[in-house]
Amino acid sequence: MTIPESALNYPEWSLKYGEALLEADPKKLAERVAEAETAIFGRLQQLSRAQDGHAEREAIEDAIRALRVIKRERLDFPDWESRMTGS
Repeated sequence: MTIPESALNYPEWSLKYGEALLEADPKKLAERVAEAETAIFGRLQQLSRAQDGHAEREAIEDAIRALRVIKRERLDFPDWESRMTGS
């Protein structure tokens, strides 16, 4: 897996996101994911006060989806989405 292109465009959060994607040590993975989610949340708070940022918001949505997959498949978190939709 490679660091996403967004790391160059949105370093405020995507560097932590890239670290989570590249983490091979299962013991460190949960920490990396949490750090990425914290950075993303902080950036979303900043973006909430901005008129622009549509492209970055889309990149954040993609990152959140990828982090959910990591949590579900590599960290054995429950799949809340399927439970909420009844799938």
